[in-house]
Amino acid sequence: MPRKLAVIGSGLMGSGIAQVAAQAGWDVVLRDLTEDALGRGRRGIEASLAKFVEKERVTRDEADAALARIVTTTDLDAAADADLVVEAIFEDADTKRELLRTLDGLVKDETVLASNTSAIPITKLAAATRRPDRVVGTHFFSPVPLMALCELVRGHLTSDQTLATAREFAESTGKTCIVVERDVAGFVTTRLIAALLVEAVSLYESGVATAEDIDNACKLGFGHAMGPLATADLTGVDVLLHATDNIHQESKDGKFAVPELMRRMVDAGSLGRKSGQGFYSH
Repeated sequence: MPRKLAVIGSGLMGSGIAQVAAQAGWDVVLRDLTEDALGRGRRGIEASLAKFVEKERVTRDEADAALARIVTTTDLDAAADADLVVEAIFEDADTKRELLRTLDGLVKDETVLASNTSAIPITKLAAATRRPDRVVGTHFFSPVPLMALCELVRGHLTSDQTLATAREFAESTGKTCIVVERDVAGFVTTRLIAALLVEAVSLYESGVATAEDIDNACKLGFGHAMGPLATADLTGVDVLLHATDNIHQESKDGKFAVPELMRRMVDAGSLGRKSGQGFYSH
């Protein structure tokens, strides 16, 4: 099993993937565009591991060893000798395609390129490379160190070996995998949460019920750990808007039409926990 990983993007998802990989023994290069972004990512990893130590899920020595396995850089060339690269950048198809095109010319021929996209078809991203058989979706969930699922997505040309490599990586970090065998926009999980979120926002927007009551209905009535509006605040209202928009554009299915309220919230900067205000105040 290859053991050198490059993660592109040090936000909440990228830093979380870097953390769980380092805890599993992978040597990790975490790359972002600025030192400020990398500093925030590194501090997030340190805080997460400190909580694990406090709760006795890992020892202090294990946490320190994981941190020592993570190198941060603004140099994309540092990914050149990675066995597996996971891009975890902003959910925009053109930006991801351009990054994958650049990585394709940089990394080893046998390197697997994985995307942490939550909604963009892998086939569309893989087409930007000369190795579409070695491109796969590895959709982790936030916060990565705490969430047990990884959704693996097979593009139209993804090989069995590439899928197996992605599964081995995800399982090495302690995740349970589901496999999306047909590359539809939104895959399984994002289509489910997007459909629920659209209806929840519509109910809230039209004054049918408060955000708290809608979320409590899902938690207490359906056994969900978190309601859809609280999930939007945690994930980022802008992130889920883009993901739902991607599904709507690809599928032309009206149930994924984003409510106007979500667009106005994003315009206003009410993005959830990261901005301090979303469907709830934080």
